Amino acid sequence: MIKAESFIEAGRRHGFHDYVGVPCSFLTPFINYVINESKLNYISSSNEGDAMACAAGLSIAGKPAVVMMQNSGLGNAVSPLTSLAYVFRIPLLIITTHRGAPGLKDEPQHELMGKITSDLFDTMQTPWEYFPNEEDQIEAALQRAGDYMKREHRPYALIMRKGSVSEHALHESSVPKRNGRETERQDFSQPGNNLPSRQEILQEVLKNSPIDKSVIIATTGFTGRELYAIDDRHNQLYMVGSMGCASSLGLGISLARPDLKVIVIDGDGAALMRLGNFATVGTYAENNFFHILLDNEVHDSTGAQATVAGNVEFADIASACAYGLSYSGNDSGLIETLLNSVETAGPRFAHLKIKAGTIQDLPRPNVTPETVLRRLMQHIGSSF
Repeated sequence: MIKAESFIEAGRRHGFHDYVGVPCSFLTPFINYVINESKLNYISSSNEGDAMACAAGLSIAGKPAVVMMQNSGLGNAVSPLTSLAYVFRIPLLIITTHRGAPGLKDEPQHELMGKITSDLFDTMQTPWEYFPNEEDQIEAALQRAGDYMKREHRPYALIMRKGSVSEHALHESSVPKRNGRETERQDFSQPGNNLPSRQEILQEVLKNSPIDKSVIIATTGFTGRELYAIDDRHNQLYMVGSMGCASSLGLGISLARPDLKVIVIDGDGAALMRLGNFATVGTYAENNFFHILLDNEVHDSTGAQATVAGNVEFADIASACAYGLSYSGNDSGLIETLLNSVETAGPRFAHLKIKAGTIQDLPRPNVTPETVLRRLMQHIGSSF
């Protein structure tokens, strides 16, 4: 058994100051130590996939991050691990607990995942080893993880067994309080059914986001492809998978780089998939985070199957989650209003109704995801 302090302070010497995760009882002393330390940062995510994507955003912006989760939640992280971190080659240190380990008496829901945790990492081509349970094993484990991540630019996992870390009491509040934050909610809907196209909105985004001061994250599907077709700029990142994780990735970048305007262009289907991240953004994001949701009420890129977005007031949700500013409407001019709005306390949001469909002969990017990411990092002056 080791002290939480021993591993985390060794991790700090290796550059790890930011931790993102979902708790597990095995991780309690570990998380408590991070929360208690004022010079370390802990982000409590609504699910393990968003934790993975947020940590990826931090890493992209130059802040190496640790992702923490219970192995039963590893399934929630499979998509961003395989289609974000792997595809874009983003190094992350993952610490997952081993509930239901063979020979360990545990709750029935952990039985199967306990048997397959290591196999699942093997299948996802993520190297792993057991979390150190002796003080003299810590430095070597961190060195192996660091060497791999530096060489391959991909995640490395540590599997934490029960009793690996001794108890550590929690002394500080773990989550910022936003209940008293002043929020603004406005509707700019115009009468009639003359909705703007996705292309019109994206053109407005580009017009109102100077390249040298902004980062644009476009959700997977037609949104990223249309943005690429309009203008392939170096401050843009096109999500090619990890559906629903654009806002959590953008959150990580925005926290690491408060000097940049981080603009996330989301879709209704994607936002519904990880709606819990609205609460995480509202709690942790600052006013450099701009969240634009383009809502055509269909999964456009897979055949226009309907979503349930027609029954959802996304701007009300954003406002309830403590976004500082929440707009809704169907006018492309709303983008200029949002992106040039006066500073608010907290992130800013716009829900825009648009028409379904895309431009004719929509191309796919002819640059690889890794190339897109590396040029973005070079543009903002960060590196792994």
